[in-house]
Amino acid sequence: MARHHEPPAGRRMSARDFRTLYERLRAAAGSAQDPHGRIGALRHLTPERVAAAAAEVRLGHTVSLAAPIQTRAGPDDPEPAEYRVTGPAAGEATAEGLHFALDRFAMNVHGDADSHLDALNHVIFDGGLYGGAPAGDAGAAGPRRLSLDAVHDGIVGRGVLLDVPRARGVPWLEPGDHVTAGDLTAAEAAQGVRVGPGDLLLVRVGHRRRRAELGAWEAASARAGLHPDALSFAAERQVAVLGSDGNNDTAPGAVADVAFPVHVLAVHAMGMHLMDYLSFEELVGACERAGRWSFLCVVAPLRLPGATGSPVNPIAVL
Repeated sequence: MARHHEPPAGRRMSARDFRTLYERLRAAAGSAQDPHGRIGALRHLTPERVAAAAAEVRLGHTVSLAAPIQTRAGPDDPEPAEYRVTGPAAGEATAEGLHFALDRFAMNVHGDADSHLDALNHVIFDGGLYGGAPAGDAGAAGPRRLSLDAVHDGIVGRGVLLDVPRARGVPWLEPGDHVTAGDLTAAEAAQGVRVGPGDLLLVRVGHRRRRAELGAWEAASARAGLHPDALSFAAERQVAVLGSDGNNDTAPGAVADVAFPVHVLAVHAMGMHLMDYLSFEELVGACERAGRWSFLCVVAPLRLPGATGSPVNPIAVL
């Protein structure tokens, strides 16, 4: 079991400072739709930048950024995905003629174990959604402009992996540790890469490696993640999508009265889709062998009308 501890005093943020940051990022992001119909931070991912991202493919090597879906309950996954084989029926496996193997599955999309994408209708703050939409618009019955439908054509662009533990010289960040804007610039310098407009920024905290080597723990109350000031970095660089191998938010958080400040800033203030609990261990090795930390990234969520999120299996193409 991980030790629960409060963030260092220098990493805490007052409610007033958080609100100031929230209002600044919200004002800068606005809620305008670009000429191609993209809203929020996706407006930075223009068709020209998508086309340019194709130049990142040099080896033709593909890497999954998703972890295997969990079907057994654990400390970080009390409601695992339900999966069962429903066919072939008794006797069909050995009978002549055509028969089918069948299966069915269901999951809690926004849990603390499985890789998933958050839509813009996922975060309700101050009684509303991104862009001032009422909270009642969330879910399948509401308008679909903020739902998963907004990315039904997928998200394709230049992915950049910033490996913060690697830059610090450790295998992973311990639960409760925060990735600051300074950590991101330090990782850029160490890796010889720079995050730019329209990029899909992927931040490794080492959550998956720690879980694999030490076992699962109650990640809901103790996990490494981003400090709220890291969202200033994302805003300044005009990042289109943010993803992490953890929840993106640290627990315990840096803001006492806001449990998920990074989700509030990214999704609600900036209109930025988040990907939580990805897996970067294979990608790290591929990037080290290739000698670069950028690649084409393809994100294809399910087409679930009105949904607040989706399981996701992003693919990096080097």
